[in-house]
Amino acid sequence: MPKKRELHKASSTGYNLRDIILGGQDGLVNVLGVILAVATAVSDVRIVIIAGLAATFAESISMTAVAYTSTKAARDFYRSELEREKREMKEIPEQERKEIRIIYARKGFSGHILNAIVKKITSNKRLWLRTMMEEELHLFPDEYSHPAKDAAIVGIAALVGSIVPLVSFLFLPIREAVIASIALSLAVLFMTGYIKGKLTAKPLRSGIEIAVIGMAAALIGYVIGALLGVALYAA
Repeated sequence: MPKKRELHKASSTGYNLRDIILGGQDGLVNVLGVILAVATAVSDVRIVIIAGLAATFAESISMTAVAYTSTKAARDFYRSELEREKREMKEIPEQERKEIRIIYARKGFSGHILNAIVKKITSNKRLWLRTMMEEELHLFPDEYSHPAKDAAIVGIAALVGSIVPLVSFLFLPIREAVIASIALSLAVLFMTGYIKGKLTAKPLRSGIEIAVIGMAAALIGYVIGALLGVALYAA
C-alpha cells in the first residue's frame, strides 16, 4: 500500500508539473512577445504595461478555459473506453483474455509463467479492466481525473508566467526594461526546464532546451507584432 501511494503521488506530481510548465511557459512567452513588440513602437512605458496586463489576463483566462475543456474531453473519452472494455469483458471474455495473453507475450513471457500471469489478471475483474486500459489502450485515469483542478493550475501558472516579463517595466525606463525583461524571462525559462529535467536526470539539457524554445517563440511573436505595427503605422 505505501508503494502504491508513492507511485500515485509521483504520478500526480508529474502531471501537475506538466500543467505548471504548460501554463507558465505559454503565459511568459506570449506576453514577452507582446510587450517587446509594443515597446519597440512606443516610448511611453504605461502603454507597454497596459498592453502587457491585457495580454496577461487574456492569456490566463484562455489557458484556463482550454485546459478545462481539453481535460474534460479526455476524461469523457477515457470513460467511454472504460465502458467499452467492461462490455467486451462481459460479452467476449475469451477474446479479452487472448488480448491479455498477447500483451504479456510481447513483454517476453511464455509457457507456464505466461499462463499464470493471464490467470492471475483475469481472475480479478478490476485488475483485468485496469490492465486493458493501461496496457492495451495506454489510458491512465490520473491524467483526466480533475479537469477543474488542472484548469486552475494551468491558469494560475499562466498568470504568474505572464507577469514575469512585465515586472521590469514597473521599475525601469522602457529601454532598460526591455533588456531586463528578456534576461529575467530567459532565467525563469531556464530554471523551469532545469526543475523539469530533475525528473529525467537531465536538468541542464532540459533547462537550455526550454529556454531556447521559449525565447525563439517569443522572438517570433515579437517579429509578427512589430511587422503588424509597422503595417498599421504605414497605413
